[in-house]
Amino acid sequence: MIPPPPPHPLRTRAFRLLFIGRSLSLLGDAVIPASLALAVYLATGSTADLALVLGCSMVPRLLLLPVGGVIGDRLNARTVALATDLVRCATQLFVGVELLGGEPRLWQIALAEAIGGAASAFAMPVLAPLLTGTVGEGGLGRANALMGVVSSATRVGGPALAGALILTIGPGWAFVLDSASFALSAALLSAIRVRHVPLARSSLTADLKEGWSEVRSRDWYWTSLFAHSAWNGAAAVLMTLGPAIAFEEFDGRTFWLAFLQTGAVGLLLGSLAAGRARPRRPVLTANLGLATYALPLTLLALSAPAPLVIAAYGIAQAGLGFLSPVWETVVQSAVPAHVLARVTSYDWLLSLAAMPLGYALAPLAADAWGPGVPLLAAAVVVGGACLATAAVPGVRRFGRPAPAAPVPDRPTCDSGSPVAD
Repeated sequence: MIPPPPPHPLRTRAFRLLFIGRSLSLLGDAVIPASLALAVYLATGSTADLALVLGCSMVPRLLLLPVGGVIGDRLNARTVALATDLVRCATQLFVGVELLGGEPRLWQIALAEAIGGAASAFAMPVLAPLLTGTVGEGGLGRANALMGVVSSATRVGGPALAGALILTIGPGWAFVLDSASFALSAALLSAIRVRHVPLARSSLTADLKEGWSEVRSRDWYWTSLFAHSAWNGAAAVLMTLGPAIAFEEFDGRTFWLAFLQTGAVGLLLGSLAAGRARPRRPVLTANLGLATYALPLTLLALSAPAPLVIAAYGIAQAGLGFLSPVWETVVQSAVPAHVLARVTSYDWLLSLAAMPLGYALAPLAADAWGPGVPLLAAAVVVGGACLATAAVPGVRRFGRPAPAAPVPDRPTCDSGSPVAD
């Protein structure tokens, strides 16, 4: 007898509230990059000051991500997410009020962004435990696809919303609205319960080593992380050199806006496809799709016709949109619950660490040899790294994952089962 299909995740009250809260905070965050860039530049007239503020947000995030993974495994994911939402609510409200005051002080904005970046280091690893704690095993694929779709949709609509806010009420109010989105997310989180597998008492160092040991024990995982890191480094190269090439070789603003918007649409379509696809080799399929990022890099370096470059970027972003939900479902299903936040934190750490490297090296290489050289180099690196994972036995053999093995000698406690309608 064929068992009935699992209920749709949105029919589960806990996931539905979590989904609404995450959607609101993603939408709020989508308007911040443009608002922050404009606010800092108008206040100081310096791109170096903007880089300082962005660095103040990125550095604490990178340094604290492994610790955030440990905390995410030790404590209930709902508790950590609730606390980080409240911290980011306060920091974004502070920046908004500072901007609305008319005389923003750079050091205070930088400090607030540093605190917010530190909070995000604890928030990012707990999204996976939040999903596994509110959704049954059979619903993880759909739940991750839904999260991927809303993330892609906010990237499509976020810049337009940011532009409307900046032109009408000013960038300060964008931060106030982002603060409100975190407050609403925290309110919704407080109304749900999330299953939790408690972590046995041990030292921070032991917990970090255990998380890294779980990463190293899976060749399909750590080799894919290097491919994903290469993708992020290549994306940083493209985002650094792309605007200048758009104005020097193409139709400036029109080309760049069409380029970014097509990429956002591709991202959304890839996420939608991931919700329906059931690849027999999910890790291999997703990594091969990610290799398509070499296409726009190569075409841009060779000054290919604008329509080809734009279309290639849409295809590449569709590959990313497909990978994200598929990868997250695989990891959540294959990694034991008691180490999931730590394993996820190493994923984020390696991925984000490559971006500052791309930002720093791209302009230096472009000044020395022209923009075509770093773009082609990035294409070779990302294409080679993603395609090379096909040579890894674990990647080739990894089929649709079975549920993660139960945790030996660790009692499962529940801070309350998700309430189903």
